[in-house]
Amino acid sequence: MPELPEVETVRKTLLHLVKNKEINDVQVYWDNIIKKPAQQEIFKQSLIGQTIHDIRRKGKFLLFDLNDYVLVSHLRMEGKYGVFPSSTPLLKHTHVVFAFTDGEELRYNDVRKFGTMHLFKKGEEAADKPLSLLGPDPFEDDFDLSIFQSKIQKSERSIKAILLDQSVIAGLGNIYVDETLFKAGVHPERRGSSLTEKDISKIHHAAVDTLLLAIEQGGTTIRSYVNSQGQIGMFQQELFVYGQHNEPCKKCGSPIAKIKVGGRGTHVCTTCQK
Repeated sequence: MPELPEVETVRKTLLHLVKNKEINDVQVYWDNIIKKPAQQEIFKQSLIGQTIHDIRRKGKFLLFDLNDYVLVSHLRMEGKYGVFPSSTPLLKHTHVVFAFTDGEELRYNDVRKFGTMHLFKKGEEAADKPLSLLGPDPFEDDFDLSIFQSKIQKSERSIKAILLDQSVIAGLGNIYVDETLFKAGVHPERRGSSLTEKDISKIHHAAVDTLLLAIEQGGTTIRSYVNSQGQIGMFQQELFVYGQHNEPCKKCGSPIAKIKVGGRGTHVCTTCQK
């Protein structure tokens, strides 16, 4: 699943391709992707005549700012956006097409069909699901260390599970949680209540630093992720633990272990992360 750095990379590359384009038609070929409004015809008609002015991001969600609406999109496992001339044949798994007045089309392709789209009147998107369920984005001002510490120390869950909880911090997934905890020197099975203020401060800073570096590298391509221009990410070359099972730790040389934490495959250096 694309995590925050991949979604941010998609946002930046896609904005360059679609900013100030006006929608004159919408085709939906897989209705289940459209979660709001329930009536597909209302979704289509609401978007006709709208112009894409900006694309924002909250956690793993893309927010398309239009004249009167905000389209909230989640890529889930395999979702991808691409811009094509209208004459280009549709790919097999193209499920939503936004046609522009200039003859180009923004196409949403999703092999797994897990992606979602919600359309809100402008200004109402943050107060309703799915965005209302999210905690702070790591790059927002409300990603406050003291609040973050309070949420963690009140929990008896593993720190891995806490960081994967999108209501605690929005945008982290399996890759960047493993990398964050390695850089903070914290074992993923540590209970939140057992962590000190110093531990949590290290996690807080490591999360932001890891995400910033990943964004600079265009995200991580493990299987199928590409940005909106078809380019892979390069952060996989910078990974310390994720996907490095049995490889020597880049800090101490001990083999990286792969364990299960909360049902999720988790990579850890048992020497650096006691």
